[in-house]
Parts: sequence; C-alpha cells; structure tokens
Amino acid sequence: MHQRFVEIPFGLLETATLDQLLSVFVTRQGYDSTALEQVDQWVAQLRTQLQRGELVIMHDIETESTEVMTLQQAKSFAQGLKEE
Repeated sequence: MHQRFVEIPFGLLETATLDQLLSVFVTRQGYDSTALEQVDQWVAQLRTQLQRGELVIMHDIETESTEVMTLQQAKSFAQGLKEE
C-alpha cells in the first residue's frame, strides 16, 4: 500500500472498536440495517470476511481516519494513488 496508509491487523483492535468500525462499514455500504439485530448479523459476517482476508482495515496517516475496505477496494484505491 501507499506510504500514507497502514493496514491494521483486525486482531490488534479491541472488540468494541472493531465492532464499531464494522457497523460504520455496514451503514455506508447500504446494508439493510434498520434493526440492531440485523446490524449485529452483518457485523458477524464481516468479521468472518476479515478472518478470510476479504476485508482489510486501513488507517490514513494524513487524515487520521480508519476505514474498512474490501480487498478489491483497497487495491483500487492504492492504484489510484500511484497514478497521481
């Protein structure tokens, strides 16, 4: 990844922090999250995707923000930065 970004291993995060990051990802991706139970189900599925390496957690050193991305999103994003 680009020097500006650091991949954060999900196992290093506190459970509550990881759950919050995944909850934000759920709402941004347009999952049906009208009920708390649904959000919890999506978060559990996303945690499994993290374990399989399908999702990554990236920290932007410049903006001090952290995002959950699909592996494909992260690769595309990094490629776009290289072209700049």
